[in-house]
Amino acid sequence: MKILISNDDGYQAPGIVALHDALKTIADVEVVAPEHNNSAKSNALTLHSPLYVQTAHNGFRYVNGTPADCVHIALTGLLGYRPDLVVSGINNGANMGDDTIYSGTVGAAMEGYLFGIPSIAFSQVDKGWGEIESAARKAREIVQQMDRQNLVGEAPWLLNVNIPNMPYDALRPLRMCRLGRRHAAERVIEQQSPRGELMYWIGGAGAAKDAAEGTDFHATAHGHVSVTPLKVDLTDYDGLGYWAQTVARLVPAQASGEVA
Repeated sequence: MKILISNDDGYQAPGIVALHDALKTIADVEVVAPEHNNSAKSNALTLHSPLYVQTAHNGFRYVNGTPADCVHIALTGLLGYRPDLVVSGINNGANMGDDTIYSGTVGAAMEGYLFGIPSIAFSQVDKGWGEIESAARKAREIVQQMDRQNLVGEAPWLLNVNIPNMPYDALRPLRMCRLGRRHAAERVIEQQSPRGELMYWIGGAGAAKDAAEGTDFHATAHGHVSVTPLKVDLTDYDGLGYWAQTVARLVPAQASGEVA
C-alpha cells in the first residue's frame, strides 16, 4: 500500500510527524506538505506564482503553497506514481460541521478524492497536540481496517475523522455521523498597527449550534471518534423544484418563444 500524506499545519507540525511515523509501519509513505501553516485555505490552488519543492532532512518534501497545491502537484507529476490512499493531518484542532468548508486539512484530502483516490482527513478535537500519539495510533488502525476490507485503491471515497484528545484505551468506538453546524463566527478583531492604521483579524469560529445526537460534535463530546463521509456536490437538491418554478416566473415570455 502506497500512501501520500499532507496537511495544512506545515511539514514540521507534530501531527504530520506522528501520522507519518505511525503509517510507515504498515505502508510505503511519502510526505508532501506546505512549508508553513496554511490553515483555512480550503481547496485553494496557487495559479499566479511558481511553486517550489524542497526536501527536509527527514525526507519530507515541502512546498511554498497550499495543502491542495501539495496534493495536486504530487499527483500530477511529483510522485511519479499513483498512491493507493491520500491521508491529511493530523490537524491541530477540530474540523467538524462548517469547519469542513474552510479546512485546509479537508481540502488536501478532497484534492486526492477529486483525482479518484480514496482519501481521509484526520483531526484532533482540541488544539495543543495533547495525546497526539494516541490519535496517530487510532489513525493507523482506521487505515489498516480500510485496507483489510479492500477499500484502499478502489473507487474513490472521502472521510472526515475527528479524534478526541484522549489516551488510546479511553477512546470510544468509531461513530458514523453527519456534520453538525456552528453559530456564526465571532466578531472581527480590530487593532491599530504601529503606523496607526486600522487592521483586522478574523474572529474565532462560532460555538456549536447543531450538536444534536448523530452529529460529529455530539459524538466527539462523548469520547467517540467521529467519522463523516463527504462528497463534492453543492447542489441543493431539495431546492431544485422550488427554484425551477421561481426562475421560470422570472424569465420573460419572449425568452421561451411565446408571443406576448
